[in-house]
This record gives sequence, C-alpha cells and structure tokens, in this order.
Amino acid sequence: VFSKLLFGRVLKARKSDIVFEQEYPQSPPCKQTVFRRLQSTNHARKIGRLAIVTADDEPGNEISSQNNLKSERTIRSRVDSNRSLTRNGRQQNLPTRRDVLRAAGAFAGGAAMSQLFPATLAAVSPGNARQSGAAPASALSAARAEFGQVPIKTVTLTDKLTLLTGPGGNVVVLNGADGKLLVDTFTQDAWERTKKAVDGLGAAPVQFVVDTHWHWDHTDNNAHFHDAGAKLIAHENTRKRMMQPHDLEVLNLHIDASPADAWPEHTFRESYQMGFSGEHVALGYIAPAHTDSDIFVHFETSNVLHLGDVFFNGIYCYIDRGTGGSIGGMIAGASKMLAMIDNSTMIVPGHGPLGNKSDLRKFRDMLVTARSRVRKLKTSGKTLQESVAARPFADLDPVWGKGLLSGDQFVQLVYTTL
Repeated sequence: VFSKLLFGRVLKARKSDIVFEQEYPQSPPCKQTVFRRLQSTNHARKIGRLAIVTADDEPGNEISSQNNLKSERTIRSRVDSNRSLTRNGRQQNLPTRRDVLRAAGAFAGGAAMSQLFPATLAAVSPGNARQSGAAPASALSAARAEFGQVPIKTVTLTDKLTLLTGPGGNVVVLNGADGKLLVDTFTQDAWERTKKAVDGLGAAPVQFVVDTHWHWDHTDNNAHFHDAGAKLIAHENTRKRMMQPHDLEVLNLHIDASPADAWPEHTFRESYQMGFSGEHVALGYIAPAHTDSDIFVHFETSNVLHLGDVFFNGIYCYIDRGTGGSIGGMIAGASKMLAMIDNSTMIVPGHGPLGNKSDLRKFRDMLVTARSRVRKLKTSGKTLQESVAARPFADLDPVWGKGLLSGDQFVQLVYTTL
C-alpha cells in the first residue's frame, strides 16, 4: 500500500492520500491557547473553523475565525510551549515529598477497582501495598498478573473496527484489506489471549501498532507485535518515556525502562496521518494532560475516536505528574476534543465503557468542578492533608469513585498538579 513512509512531515501513500502538514506560529507567551483547523470528509461543515480553547478557562470558550490560516491542507493541534512553564510556575502551597507520602499513607484501603480491575487487584492498591510492605516493583508484577486474568470482551464498532476491553487500556483493532492496525496492546501477562482475540478477527497480519501514550497497561505487548512484523507508531515523548524508568505517585508502582524492541520506531511531534484498510486515520498530539505523551487517534471515515487516558469514562482519572500530567491539561485536552467531534462520534476511553460526546462532556465538567474546589482549598492555605480531610468530592464519589481511584486519592492528584 505504501510507497514510502516519511514520518513527521509527510506520509506518502496512495496518491489520493498524500497529506501535507503545516503549523501555526507560536502564540504569544501570555496566551495559553490551543489552535486547530478541522478538515474531514465526515465533518465538512467544520472545515475552515478555527477553535481556540484557553487551557485554564472554563468550558465553552470557543471562537470561530478564518484568520491566520497558513494552508489549505490539514492543520493540527499546537500548544504554546510556555503553557507547561506557566502551569508549573505556580509554587504557592506546593506540597513537599513528605506531604505527598504522608497523605498517600492515609489512603490505605481506599481504592475501589471494580470498574478497571478485578476485585483481587485491591491487594495491590496504593494503600494496601504500603500496609503489606510490598515494594513498588512487586506491586507492578502483581498488577500485571491480575490484569492477565481479566476476560477480554469484544465490541463491534463498525464492519472494520472492533473494541477490545479487559486486561489494560482499551484496544481498538482496524481490520481490512491492507491488514490490521491496533491502538494500544493490553498488558504482558495477557499476551496469549490478546493474540488469540486479535487473530480471531481475521487472518490478516498486524501491520501497525499505535500507542496512545507510554504507560505500561497500554504498551506492554509492543515487543510481541513488533517481533511479529508490526511497525510501532507513537508521539516522540512516548518513545522517550519508554526508554526511562518511572515511579507512579499514588499508585506506588515502579516501572522499569521498556525493552528496546518495544520502543516506537516511528514517532511524530504534532500530527501524523495515514490511509489504511479503507480508513483515514488521523493522529494528533494532545498537549500534556494525562502525561506529556498523549495523542488522539481518529478513524475519520467511521467517526470513531480513541482518546487513550485523556478520557476515563464514568470514573476518576489518574494523572501522571511525573511525566507532565496535570488537572489543567486534562481539562484542556477534553475541551479540545469536544470541539472536534459531533454527537455521532463514538469515543473510546482509555478505561471504562464506550462513550459519546455527552459522556466526555460530563467527564470534563467533573474535572472542572474538582479543580475549582481543590484550588479554593489550596489558595486558602490548606495543606494537602487538610484538603483531603475536607472531603471536597463527597458528593462526586458515589458516581465517579467506583474505579481505580477513591475520592481522597483524586484530591491528592488534583492538588499536586494544580
């Protein structure tokens, strides 16, 4: 299908599929702005529309304009590089490492994992891992083992797209005449069942794997697919993060660097597009939100959007402060996606059931409410422990606290990433 792959700027496939990318100039440092020009055969009414979403604004700030467009071709997202510096520059009431660890210790037994994990995974929740004395590395091994037992369920999205849920972040499989393309790969202890599920969708080989971000529960089987001949595609920060060891706060997990054959070999910075198996697949960078490696994967022909962990459907989300995540970034990312989709878009979250625009809006609004409440406590001088004790999410917990994180843990994540 492909005559040549030129990753980062131009993908040359079928003549009709050639896509050129250009970028907006940097916005002024004082503006924390997301620019996007929409172009899709499924969304012709939106072509030429310039959405502007300020990262720290409340929902609904969107401006239509025809100004400053530099190309008749697709222009994808860019975020002012000063955004993260501005966010990280807020030093007031910044908790010390001791504050974080002391507060996290108070969360023992508080994680409910019924939505994302089997009940037995409670044994390796942050609190229980600390109580039992489990080291972060052994906690990860236990989590992988438990994930390996979670059943894989299949949801048919279209005649070519299938959603697989179960042992890790949600997986989407595109299966067509050119072969298969996977978005994310589940966890390593579920490899044999993952391979069986993917093979069961058709005899065509897996040609491409796309990682939505670097986390282990989305990339664990990269090496297996790569060894079988698949090309690995991701944002450049995913490759960088997979080459490094990490410690995940609150979850108390230590992640070793991934093996070299699991690293994405083809990376991009802003956007990347391809025609494959009858789909126009658009990948776009989401400025640091869950991590600094997040992307969306839009199957534009079918109007299916995979958001990775920028969207947890119906449950509190994890935010990885150690690799650039923040509550403000999560809100900006969700707002950006809401401006891009329509009411018929099927949205695959990183965790949780298949969603739609209404579900994503509810998630974004929950994040806005959570940020507002914790920011009020923090700016009033409350410490991390005092903010947790205030239980600002007591009314949200019955709806959103049924997954990986308890309300107390989510307070900690919001507080430490403001």
